[in-house]
Amino acid sequence: MPQPEANTAGSSEQSVYNRYAAAAQAREQALCCPVEYASDFLAAIPDEIMERDYGCGDPTPYAREGDTVLDLGSGGGKLCYILSQVVGERGRVIGVDCNREMLGLARKYQLQVAERLGFSNVDFRYGLIQDLQLDLDLLGQYLAKRPVSDPSDWLSLRNLEERLRREQPLAADESVDCVVSNCVLNLVRQQDRRQLFAEIFRVLKAGGKTAISDIVSDEDVPEDLQQDPTLWSGCISGAFREDRFLAAFEAAGFHGIEVVQRQREPWRTVQGIEFRAMTVLAWKGKQGPCLDRNQAVVYRGPFRKVEDDDGHRYRRGERVAVCDKTFQLLRQPPYAGLFDSIEPREPIALDQARPFDCGRATRREPAETKGPGYAATTESLGSCCGPDGPCR
Repeated sequence: MPQPEANTAGSSEQSVYNRYAAAAQAREQALCCPVEYASDFLAAIPDEIMERDYGCGDPTPYAREGDTVLDLGSGGGKLCYILSQVVGERGRVIGVDCNREMLGLARKYQLQVAERLGFSNVDFRYGLIQDLQLDLDLLGQYLAKRPVSDPSDWLSLRNLEERLRREQPLAADESVDCVVSNCVLNLVRQQDRRQLFAEIFRVLKAGGKTAISDIVSDEDVPEDLQQDPTLWSGCISGAFREDRFLAAFEAAGFHGIEVVQRQREPWRTVQGIEFRAMTVLAWKGKQGPCLDRNQAVVYRGPFRKVEDDDGHRYRRGERVAVCDKTFQLLRQPPYAGLFDSIEPREPIALDQARPFDCGRATRREPAETKGPGYAATTESLGSCCGPDGPCR
């Protein structure tokens, strides 16, 4: 959750901090909307954490056994303790929050939960979710020894921050398999949101994914509502407009962006604007060179044609030329099963592949994948009608 600014008692950030600090001590019903989680995972979680949980969705099903998972705005730790059981003893869970009270609640029960589960794989870290490089615990240790009292100290502090980001980052580049969050991104101020998505992208491994549950609006939230600290801290006036929420993932470089949960009825309506919970799943891994290895894909349907995040267009039933990178992506989630992949008869090694122009959308002629001079004639493989015998 965002760090409060000094001497800004009426600011949205300060309102968020104060409200969640209080919510760590006593249950607040108005924060976010009710969520049901898999009951099997709840028995190990202490009641105090259960009572102080605030969210709007459940991104936990998208983590897998053995994953390293990062939870943005981990609060009292409920999601982390659920994920701890999802990823198992071979996995790892990292919770990041900047609200000291919520962190204190989450850390309070680490040993107890570990004893109940029989293993310990959860770590709670103090930091801003829009700046996952800066470890605020390490920064605090420095400030305790050398408080900032003049501009010279401030300049030294800036240099220290950059060194900490570089040498001891809170979350390293490409270090996690899955990033999750539950109703927290909408609390980040507007000017930090591009950096927020860039940080999510940075810490994910190639092939990793992010599952984000958040509150979205069906219309733009007017400025007067955005300036209301109570509505902001209540996950209302900072809500992303639905389409812009998805666009933010795309702008950060994600692919395979999918709405996997969307609340049918609005959670709240304010001045005619509907606010509802939505969970988005997105993947990292389409970056890299485009090389031609004479591969093709055939879109199966059901639509007549579709377009991917890089602008490639696929017409149903048509052999489409793709680079090796796209060829491999389309064989994996979330695209698996949508395309038939056609390998060349004579494989081309990566170091022998020519550059591929992904700007073109062209049919791959069968002769390209078969190779020059291919003129084989073969016997029938058997019945053309299936495993149960010939057609009648």
